[in-house]
Amino acid sequence: MAETTHGGNGGASRPGERISGRIDERALAEAVRFTSDLIRIDTANRGGGDCRERPAAEYVAEQLADAGLEPLLLEKEPGRTNVVARIPGTDPGAEAILVHGHLDVVPAEPADWRVHPFSGEVRDGVVWGRGAIDMKGMDAMVLAVVRAWARAGVRPPRDVVIAYTADEEDTSLPGAAFLAAEHAGLFEGCTVGISESGGYTFHADGGLRLYPVAAGERGSAWVRLTAQGTAGHGSKVNRRNAVVRLAAAVTRIGEYKWPVRLTPTVRAALREIAAVHGIEANPEAPGFDADELLAKLGTAAALVAATVRNSANPTMLHAGYKINVIPGLAVGHVDGRTVPGGDAEFERIMDELTGPDVDWEYEHREISLQAPVDAPVFARMRAALERFDPDARVVPFCMSGGTDAKHFSRLGITGYGFSPVRLPAGYDYQALFHGVDERVPVDALHFGVRVLDHFLMDRSLTDRSLLGRTPAEPLSDPY
Repeated sequence: MAETTHGGNGGASRPGERISGRIDERALAEAVRFTSDLIRIDTANRGGGDCRERPAAEYVAEQLADAGLEPLLLEKEPGRTNVVARIPGTDPGAEAILVHGHLDVVPAEPADWRVHPFSGEVRDGVVWGRGAIDMKGMDAMVLAVVRAWARAGVRPPRDVVIAYTADEEDTSLPGAAFLAAEHAGLFEGCTVGISESGGYTFHADGGLRLYPVAAGERGSAWVRLTAQGTAGHGSKVNRRNAVVRLAAAVTRIGEYKWPVRLTPTVRAALREIAAVHGIEANPEAPGFDADELLAKLGTAAALVAATVRNSANPTMLHAGYKINVIPGLAVGHVDGRTVPGGDAEFERIMDELTGPDVDWEYEHREISLQAPVDAPVFARMRAALERFDPDARVVPFCMSGGTDAKHFSRLGITGYGFSPVRLPAGYDYQALFHGVDERVPVDALHFGVRVLDHFLMDRSLTDRSLLGRTPAEPLSDPY
């Protein structure tokens, strides 16, 4: 469909900005309204099953049904509802693409916020509330795009599967893990998935405007430490003090500097981020010093620094019940993260750091991911962002944490972080995740709707393969 140029005001569209004939002013307004409505549905996830996504699931299902789709509401546990719908493409033989977003959010304390976190208030061109960025804004943009297609009577070139999931902010067991394990048939033909934490504006030093697109995730390695000792009176000398043993191990873990381990995604990120800063970098060269390069990248180093190595951060300590009693047991918890291929190293070093007096075990473990940055689908994500922000510099990166993509990867779906928003200077996207005063500009949502529409409707991918390789073909050695 032809594209036209629209002017406008009130944030609906910028003068001279190209807008798809599919994406009308109604679609842009719906993206904002849906974001506000979803924020007002309190789906705070406090962990341990304390969450109820069903009201939000019913809301998105209603919007999808109104667009002529047949959404399925699926539950592993009462109230922990997922929604899945498929939009048939014009080429039934082409690989399908999964677009997924979660409906739950982390809790928020209203007293800490300038605007109530579950108000969804639109103030001065900004939508406020928990989930505006993580990730009800993306959920809303997808709804707006799908409904715009229905009104225009168009279909994407390949099947698009839409999934709204439960419990991403905790274990994902009643959410993406449940869908992948028990409803795999709903994702038949999907080889690529897109979701949160990529395609956002990162304002780097020197006025550079970067858009990092995630092509990997570190794995989760949450660890429980247990120190055994001899209980006794607090006034007596005790060389088998469990608290001391645990504290020593925690100190060693906290102070340890993990060795650099560069995966293909991180090498590409270093190379491309250096290039936009006018720095030539060759991460494959013998003796390459990643830390030295990061020191030259200024604020942009934050996109990569956490993913050049494994990490382990002590987060919780539990011991004792009275000040004058030495306990016989002390327990600690460590948030460990592993780069692709880094699991064996993580276990070996944890054995060394905990020593003979402290035992450790996994409390939660999840795989790491990496995705090709030279694939046709990555090129099309890059092109979609650059089309609507010509001064953008799109770069790959690896997420320091994880998403539901880990679970869908077990179905052979390669995941990318691509939830596009254009943010003005002063907006720290990563700080808004789980932070106080989470919010998203109306213009950012409009931008995301346009980019998602252009990407998902891109017919230049004439090859039916989104990845340019068979799904089973592995990436190169991660190191």
